[in-house]
This record gives sequence, structure tokens and C-alpha cells, in this order.
Amino acid sequence: MAAEASTSPTSGPSDDSRINLIVLFGGQSAEHDVSCTTAAHVLKAADPAKYRITPVGIGRDGRWSIAAQAQLALAEGPHALPGRLDAGGDAIEPTLAITPHGAGRTVVVPLLHGPLGEDGTVQGMLELADLPYVGSGVLGSAVAMDKAMAKQVTAVNGIPQARFVALRADQISPLTAGRLADELGLPLFVKPANMGSSVGVSKAKSIETLREAIDLALSYDEWIVVEEAIVGREIEVAVLGNLDPRASVPGEIVPAAEFYDYADKYVDDGSQSLIPAPLTPEQTAEVQELALRSFAALRCEGLSRVDFFFEEGGRGFLLNEINTMPGFTPISMYPKLWIASGLSYSDLIDELVRLALERHGRRRRNTSH
Repeated sequence: MAAEASTSPTSGPSDDSRINLIVLFGGQSAEHDVSCTTAAHVLKAADPAKYRITPVGIGRDGRWSIAAQAQLALAEGPHALPGRLDAGGDAIEPTLAITPHGAGRTVVVPLLHGPLGEDGTVQGMLELADLPYVGSGVLGSAVAMDKAMAKQVTAVNGIPQARFVALRADQISPLTAGRLADELGLPLFVKPANMGSSVGVSKAKSIETLREAIDLALSYDEWIVVEEAIVGREIEVAVLGNLDPRASVPGEIVPAAEFYDYADKYVDDGSQSLIPAPLTPEQTAEVQELALRSFAALRCEGLSRVDFFFEEGGRGFLLNEINTMPGFTPISMYPKLWIASGLSYSDLIDELVRLALERHGRRRRNTSH
């Protein structure tokens, strides 16, 4: 990791007191476009007086490149940045891309959603490079990304959730759909185990649509999760911290579609966000406590958005999933929840960078004997 990127730092103070902020975005997963949009807004909000920013794109083909277009825009000022970054460019070795230009502290912000980015793979590379990075470590990222494994871990820790079955591709036969309908009832949700942003998720109301939903999910991952459909409110909590995390005010999503799908999240913006969620003080405290327990059970660090269903008059709060790198687009819940909790967008970025440095220093003390 001794080589240096051959790009110029973004404009700002001439000394080396600023933190080198390497922003990774794009990636090879189906959530590439979400990542490119997220990165644009993070770059706009990051304070150039505090950070020397290098945007690094990962193309759909896996090639890494310095995002020259974004750097030129940053030189003019955050206002010049587009609403979505382009992850393409002249290919460069990852070791060059993530090595900062100049001296000083470095923090990597892996704004990568889905496989090959949010699942512990990039986190492992950054651990080998001995670089601080925002978000959960290898284990927390990998377990939370795999819905099947995450559900098993949280179940062992006594966190309530919907009934589910996890299946691998070779365990599925022509009879599987009927058996799942008998065991869990209809309708059912079918999800790829390792995917986010509702990519590949379907709601099946019949045996035939269940077969189609299974085929769709299998086109994204060899492991799928089939779970009962919950009739309840969708409540989300943002968690921030390392050893002593804190929970935001809860928010509620009122989907415009039948469920909160990809288009509703990132394209149509038809859903309604209620922040804070209309809950009693006791319900608020309960869901915040469950969010913190879930965060700890999955070894998360830095940040996560913890999603619940609220089955009023029934089982109460049921964990849906944890997202260890939630989106930061203008309509994303994670930053909106913290803004409602008193933490601005730019302050949130500062806190995530601080947490990355704190975690890295702590882990180095534990591994440098």
C-alpha cells in the first residue's frame, strides 16, 4: 500500500491537518445506481475544510478508477456536483485508488450497497490495508448482509421476527412452493438472501406466483429467504456508534406501493415518511431498545438502519432486517432520522468518520502485540 494515487486533492487548506477521505461508490451489485446517487450527496455534504476528498468509482465490471469528473466538480465547489456520480473512468489498481495523496490520516467511506461491497469483502481488503473505514467490520457486514444467517443469529438472541424458511438453490424442487404455502401460509415474501434495496423481492399470493418469486430471487442469489407476510406498520430506527451506540427517533414508512419496493424507495418517491413515528413513549423506547439489541447481536459498528414491522394488537415489533450501509439519498430514512434527532447531515458524516478512526485505533491496540 505504499503507492500513491496520482490525482490532486480537492481544494482546501494547504496544510496536512485535514483527513484524507476516500469515498468508494458504484460496485458490481444490482444496487450500483443507488450507490452512485448516495455518493453524490455525501460528497456535497462533506466539509472541504476538514477533508481532502478522493472519489473512487467501481464500475459494474469491477474496474476501479479515480472519479475525475467528480474531482473536477469538487474543485469548483459542492454545488457543481451532479445528482448522481459516474463510476467509470480509466482503470487503476485498487491499491492505488485507496492510497491517499499526501500525508495525514485517512478514512475510507465504502458507500457500496449489496454484494461485493456491503458484505464484508471490501471491508476485509481495507483491514488488510490497515485503513480505517466507516461502518461495520468483516463479520458484522457479512452476517447482516445474509438475511438467512442474520435471522438465525437474531432468533438465537431472542429478537422477535416473522416466521421464515431459508433455502439454497439445490434444496428447491417442483414441490417446494406448495410445502412453503402449507407451512407458512399465503401470501409470502420471497427475497434473495444477499441483496438490499428490495432488489429481487416479491410478494406471492398464490402457488404459481410463489414459484415465479422463487425463480426471481434465485436469479440474484443461490440462497433465498421465504417469510410470512406481516400485516403491520413499517417502523425504522437509525443506530449510530461503536461500543456505546445510540438510537434515533423512530420513523414510519407508509408505502405508496403494496410494499416498500425498489421503485418506491429510489425512483417514484411516492411513499410517505412519518418522522417521528406516531408511537407512544413506551412503544418508542421498546423499538429503540430492540434496534440496539439487534445491532449488538449482529456485531454491527458505526451505523445501521434497523427495520421493523409493528403488528398492533398482535406480536408487537418484529425485526425485518438490518442494513449496515443504508442509503444517503435525499429521500433516504437514515439521515432523515438523525436530522430529526438533532444531528445535521454534515455532522453525521463527521461522526461516522470519528467512529471509524476510534474503531481502527481500538482494533490496532488489540492486534499489535
